[in-house]
Amino acid sequence: MKPHLVALCVFVSLWFIPSALAQSTLPPMLKGVALNQKLNAQLPLDLELKDETGHAVHLGDYFGKKPVILTLVYYQCPMLCTYVLNGLVSSLRVLSFDVGKEFEIVTVSFDSRETASLAAAKKTHYLKEYNRPEAVNGWHFLTADQQAIDRLTRTVGFLYKYDPKQDQFAHASGIMVVTPQGRLARYFYGVEYPPRDLRLALVEASENKIGSLADQVLLFCFHYDPATGKYGAYALNLVRLGGIVTVLCLGFFIFRSRYKEKDVTTKAQRH
Repeated sequence: MKPHLVALCVFVSLWFIPSALAQSTLPPMLKGVALNQKLNAQLPLDLELKDETGHAVHLGDYFGKKPVILTLVYYQCPMLCTYVLNGLVSSLRVLSFDVGKEFEIVTVSFDSRETASLAAAKKTHYLKEYNRPEAVNGWHFLTADQQAIDRLTRTVGFLYKYDPKQDQFAHASGIMVVTPQGRLARYFYGVEYPPRDLRLALVEASENKIGSLADQVLLFCFHYDPATGKYGAYALNLVRLGGIVTVLCLGFFIFRSRYKEKDVTTKAQRH
């Protein structure tokens, strides 16, 4: 099977087919490949990696103040990883939030053979695609040895396989939103990420330290569904919000009516 067809099979099988059925019908090389949610799991912030300049860094260097979008890819992937990063950039362009200002992105290669030069080339390409100056210091492309990769992928539930015949990896597609403290907050599957949902996830992961009042209202009305990796309308909160709005409107009209009545009485007394 050609490499690009392998990647396509993984995407179709893991995204469009229910997981239980998919695992029973997948070819042997794709069985066990998945992105399993491990919400609230703590990332290993002491993990040693290398940045795109080849310098040694720790995963924790990119945490502490801002929420982080974590992407696991490999830089020489013939198709699926490119779709993941392209889909992420498409969503980021819509957001008013800026990479490097309101949040960070950490992209890690899960191919231990890849070098800092490959990471640097990928960073140059996607900084150009994103085209916002703050991203230079906010989007990080990293590499690691196999031990570090295994530790990180196990923590986040990213299961993949290497096909020596094709010299390619079979893997799932998705991104993760992580809190400033390094805890997994949200998973988004596939290669397209709704900008509204991504924004809400970042606001929520930041503990409301970024975003506007409108974002807080949306978080009140929309509930994250781990099964789909999306935000859906939360009926009970919508009813509650409607009740609050109704009470406020009634209060306003009662106040206005009493004010007008008092004003009319005052004018009558003057005459």
